[in-house]
Amino acid sequence: MTPIKVTTISIFAVALLISAAHAHAQATGAGFEVPKAMKSEHEELHADLERLTMAGGRTGEAAKGVAALMEKHFTNENAYALPPLSLLVPLSEGKFSCSMTGVLNMTDKLQAEMPTMIAEHKEIVAALQQLATAAKAERNPDGIRFAEILTAHAQGEEQVTYPTAQLIGLYVKAKAAQCPK
Repeated sequence: MTPIKVTTISIFAVALLISAAHAHAQATGAGFEVPKAMKSEHEELHADLERLTMAGGRTGEAAKGVAALMEKHFTNENAYALPPLSLLVPLSEGKFSCSMTGVLNMTDKLQAEMPTMIAEHKEIVAALQQLATAAKAERNPDGIRFAEILTAHAQGEEQVTYPTAQLIGLYVKAKAAQCPK
């Protein structure tokens, strides 16, 4: 065998091993992670909110109210609403693996919990309005801006993020018909 053929075969073998490891991780429940960009955005929102809770005064108290509402909501998003988005890129490239059906537990849970998720957003947005009011009264531009950003974030989740995760579930269910039982 020529060195080029050996190298090509070696690269192909490594690619297969990586693909198999990825498929195994997905089949065992691992591998469906919140996309890095979304994880970073949530971490930044958490950090901004934490700073506001330490602002003192009405702004700090209102921020604590928002934080209390968001804790459970973010936990649920990270458990079942956002991880399905990790399949968006491979699916958009026409790549499907039967191991991807592991995501259906999450997308089914999201579908069932959608009314709760939307209700939580309404509560969070109402608390953000209180935060904005307090921040305006105390001339705290960071509080005002945070309330605007998080309100827009909630709208983006309702209009784009959650429907995209649901579509991923529907697509994977449709493709799952080709998987061996």
